[in-house]
Amino acid sequence: MRPLLRLQTPLFDFLVPSLSQQLCRVSRASITTSSASPPSESSPQALQSTPKAKRRRPLSRDQKQFLDSALRVNHAGELAATLIYTAQTPPIVKSHPHLRSLMHHMYTQEASHFSTFSDLLAKHRIRPTAMYPVWTVAATALGWGTAIMGREAAMACTEAVETEIGGHYNGQVRVLLKWIKEMEDRGEEVGEEITELVRTLKRIRDEELEHLDEAVEQDAKNAGGYTLLNRVVRSGCKGAIWISERI
Repeated sequence: MRPLLRLQTPLFDFLVPSLSQQLCRVSRASITTSSASPPSESSPQALQSTPKAKRRRPLSRDQKQFLDSALRVNHAGELAATLIYTAQTPPIVKSHPHLRSLMHHMYTQEASHFSTFSDLLAKHRIRPTAMYPVWTVAATALGWGTAIMGREAAMACTEAVETEIGGHYNGQVRVLLKWIKEMEDRGEEVGEEITELVRTLKRIRDEELEHLDEAVEQDAKNAGGYTLLNRVVRSGCKGAIWISERI
């Protein structure tokens, strides 16, 4: 029998971060189910080839605030995802041993996402949300509660969370692609950090949407009280995103 998964969470100083205005204006695309990138998503020249020597323009104050807030919120979201799967795995695997591999796969990817954003926060000296302890408790309770309700409810939770997260990442990608296009139109050099961040966000978004597809295949929509559960979880995600943008 394999040992239960454990999450090791790094410690941070819980300082109240600066307010972020631009992230509030990011449009969140509606995601239903698909692990593929949106067909309308552009592919700037900077993402296809190594840019030639051009002048580089520093990011504006609003752009820096957007990136700080975006990375902070993403970090909080991936923390919640790892904790949800950590809490869900024992009861789900006990009742449905055949799901061990799937639960492990989804958890491993979420843990990798969390590690990625933890590294980015440390690299750019961005403070995590002050709500970190609250989200830890809330995500654990949500994961355990839906798992106790049964396999379908646990998968309905995943579907609802990934629907919101997929749309959230899409909004961030679109903002960054717009920046890149504007830089290219002005004949400016697009920094490697921006292009690499776009690639990272696209990869993580697509993996999140794979989880959504897996949840639907595992009868998420057959959960008792599905409509209510879906609305409650999605509303909770929206609220957590809104709060983490500001605190």
